[in-house]
Amino acid sequence: MISRRVPCMHIPSTLPQPLGAYAAVILRGETGFVSGQFPILQGKMMWTGRLGLELNEDEGRQAARLAASNVLGQIRQALPEHWDRVSLARLDGYIASAPGYPRLPGVLDAASELFLKVLQERGRHSRVLVPVSYLPGDAAVELAVTFHVDTL
Repeated sequence: MISRRVPCMHIPSTLPQPLGAYAAVILRGETGFVSGQFPILQGKMMWTGRLGLELNEDEGRQAARLAASNVLGQIRQALPEHWDRVSLARLDGYIASAPGYPRLPGVLDAASELFLKVLQERGRHSRVLVPVSYLPGDAAVELAVTFHVDTL
């Protein structure tokens, strides 16, 4: 695992590509879905392992923040002409963690806080947090987002 601090970036210029036969973003009517985003920067998984074992809370928050910036980048890349009309609806956060690790809501807050910082009120969302024992690529965090595009 490489543990290095990545500067806080809101929307990266290089985005991760889907790892399989699916799209990073799908729009159905006015509802959009962002496929799971990981803490990947320039093609490299930046935080691997489990919270409470290989990673501490600060590293988990950094992982969540980077995955959130990838979510924002995927939406902006898919809908550049509608960026100012996108509102988040729901965040599904999957966090690899030790059994019973108690600080997962604070880790996922890093993603929620970034969404609010970048999108302001349009970044407010509901969310689900699911602790898991393992994620693809040994990622620490995976985020999936449902959003709405206001066409009025």
